[in-house]
Amino acid sequence: MPPFRRSAAGLRGALLAALVLVAATLAGQLLRAPAAPITGQATAVDGDTLRLEGRRVRLLGVDAPELAQTCRGADGPEWPCGTAAQALMRQLLGRGATSCVPDGRDRYGRVLARCTTDGEDVAALMVKAGLAISAGGYLIEEQQARAGRAGIWAGDFMAPAAWRRSHGEQPPGPLSAFGRRLAALFGR
Repeated sequence: MPPFRRSAAGLRGALLAALVLVAATLAGQLLRAPAAPITGQATAVDGDTLRLEGRRVRLLGVDAPELAQTCRGADGPEWPCGTAAQALMRQLLGRGATSCVPDGRDRYGRVLARCTTDGEDVAALMVKAGLAISAGGYLIEEQQARAGRAGIWAGDFMAPAAWRRSHGEQPPGPLSAFGRRLAALFGR
């Protein structure tokens, strides 16, 4: 067999193996049983993380300003948007029991989850109030907050991930088991 045919066959074999890995991973994710909800009285760690039943839980689909982060208001002065996000989270969690449905863990070992309190999605409320941005899950709520110039949208702010990078912190970006496998497969 000519060398170019051998390399093409090898490439097809590698591609087929990668597709089988992706299909197996997706099938495993679709067939896995949903995790049992964690329920109880939660406390706010910051604007997108809470503590519930002794576990740190990171809200899926949002990113809130960091505790030390400031934002600029519409009329110019800076305000502590990170502590404001934490205060709103504390207020929302104070409404009653919180229930979180886990969906994996992030690179820091925190449980990733969608959480409700008083029957409402906590992350959606944070984004609607303009004290968190959508990270792939709450685009309609973010559009509403932008249009209403709520919270951080009233002036200027640095995206939380950019703020963490500029302050020497690594972004917490959740990476699923599937994402870790793909990253390992493609050397990232």
